[in-house]
Amino acid sequence: MNTPLLAQAANEARGLAIDAVHACSSGHLGLPLGSAEIGAVLFGQSLRFNPEAPKWLNRDRFILSAGHGSMFLYSWLHLAGYAVSREDLRQFRQLHSITPGHPEFRETPGVEATTGPLGQGVGNAVGYALSGKRAAARFNTADHTIFDHHVVSLLGDGCLQEGVAREAIAFAGHNGLDNLILIYDSNDVTLDAMASMTQSGDVEQYFTSQGWDAVTVDGHDLAVLAVALEKAKADDNGRPKVIIAKTVIGKGIPEVAGTAKGHGEGGAKFSVAARAGLGLPSDELFHVSPEVQAYFAERKLALVCQFEAWQGIYDGWSAANPELAGELTDGVAQVVPVDLSERIPAFAADYKDATRAAGGVVINAVAKAMPHFLTGSADLYGSTKNYINGGGDFSRQNPTGRNIWFGIREHAMGAICNGIAYDGLFRASGATFLVFADYMRGAIRLAALAGLPVTYIFTHDSVGVGEDGPTHQPVETVSGLRIIPNLDVIRPGDAEETAGAWIVAMHRSDGPTALILTRQTVPLMNELSVAARRDGVLRGGYIARRETGALTTILLSCGSELQHAMAAAAELGEGVRVVSMPCFARFDRQSPEYRASVLPQACTRRVAIEAGVSGLWWKYVGSAGSVLGIDRFGISAPANLVMEALGMTARHVVAAVRDLG
Repeated sequence: MNTPLLAQAANEARGLAIDAVHACSSGHLGLPLGSAEIGAVLFGQSLRFNPEAPKWLNRDRFILSAGHGSMFLYSWLHLAGYAVSREDLRQFRQLHSITPGHPEFRETPGVEATTGPLGQGVGNAVGYALSGKRAAARFNTADHTIFDHHVVSLLGDGCLQEGVAREAIAFAGHNGLDNLILIYDSNDVTLDAMASMTQSGDVEQYFTSQGWDAVTVDGHDLAVLAVALEKAKADDNGRPKVIIAKTVIGKGIPEVAGTAKGHGEGGAKFSVAARAGLGLPSDELFHVSPEVQAYFAERKLALVCQFEAWQGIYDGWSAANPELAGELTDGVAQVVPVDLSERIPAFAADYKDATRAAGGVVINAVAKAMPHFLTGSADLYGSTKNYINGGGDFSRQNPTGRNIWFGIREHAMGAICNGIAYDGLFRASGATFLVFADYMRGAIRLAALAGLPVTYIFTHDSVGVGEDGPTHQPVETVSGLRIIPNLDVIRPGDAEETAGAWIVAMHRSDGPTALILTRQTVPLMNELSVAARRDGVLRGGYIARRETGALTTILLSCGSELQHAMAAAAELGEGVRVVSMPCFARFDRQSPEYRASVLPQACTRRVAIEAGVSGLWWKYVGSAGSVLGIDRFGISAPANLVMEALGMTARHVVAAVRDLG
């Protein structure tokens, strides 16, 4: 290791961060300055990557969980030879730049995850590690090793204090993810104050108790850091690793170093003196010396050689294992069979069950058609019905298992599923009760922001839960999810719409889908063909029952209340149309012509019914219509009595229509 040159690179990375933050008067200097030596060892020696092929399947993955320190990552990506130019650094936090305030997936080459909300990146790293473990177990052979990479994540006190990280850490230790290395930037400072104001635990003991190997080192000693990382990568002992790196926040700016003031941009005003103290030229901002440039250029050549050697191994493996190669290629390409609908058998005309049960039937057909599909549950497989029969359980003993037992850890489940999706080798889904969706809302929002094709399975979707009462009866949750941009929320009305929902979710590649499923039984509605029902879900809304005379009234619904709209239409007569609206977002993306064909403006006599808050339905019903919703919390009683008491019946729909005159 060229210690003097890497020390110089660390100081020049500090200079890049100071200059970028000073230029825009915004950002966080504490981590980029305090962890500069960590970056030098990671990108200058320890990590395996190829800047010319950022998605190399066997690269080491680096996730900056403490995303506020984004200039750390941007600086090292620039030095390492990724397509992050000096000009990109100058445009830090500026409009349309590839160096936004927090790292964003697909925006910047080399960024593996959208991070910022603290702790989420730790969960993402665990998901990456799970994906890597499964890939190695599934695709490596006795003759060819194509997966042996590591996942490294840098986190700070804020990440470690968040519950999502603690859940993910417990999951990783229990499942023996020894390809995972966390580097804890332990600088004894949080944003507001010294860390002692809010924490006092023994971090080494904590990690050890969770089944991890832990070591504490001087985070500014290049040689010690290099040895710790080398050992962590070499130990294949069934225990994930944490390197607790003791650092000085804001190191390089004496006026704020080691204090809470060093966290943000406060130190930038001392940039002139700081740059001089770091040995940087006074007449050149964003300085990188020829010596450091030459070092990383040489390292890049060596990394490209490693990549080319691996490519030869991969080609040999692919030729020797065409079926495995096809499965991996399909997984990376996120291939979905064009005939997926045909592979999901139609339900019998008299089928009658909860949509969660129908979902259990459908998910097994999907899993058979898509070998790269995985699913998990927050200790609720018996209730969420999403277990893949014959798929095996993921564990340290069986890393090829397709069923992930997350435990009662919804926060981590969301972040881990995102990590699997970021890695892009497998298709991830996770399940829990709908009322607990807010436990994973942060991860759902990030999946929508990053365009990740994660599928969330939320069952027990309404006051129809019954006796468990208002604590377990979601009324606001579906609408709360519907307002997240780029999240498709699908609440199917029966088994065939459930099949359609799964087909739609699997074919979606640019964002997540939430499936909202019932605990209570619903009948199959056979007004239309199977193909028409499934295609209707694809469009988000469709005519489920067409009027037989002149159109006078439109009833709108979804989920378990669709049956009540259908029954009410039969009673009200020939001029009544029923529109099923399983997914608002998909319907809103249809052409104006299609939407007008389903909801013609001339018909203003409209009633919507859903067992949830009423607010979002008004844009479809209009001021002349009416919405039957539940704008209060539920009741503990048998489901049918709760539905009756809260107006979720065909009788109430009929009355509402007649009240319109």
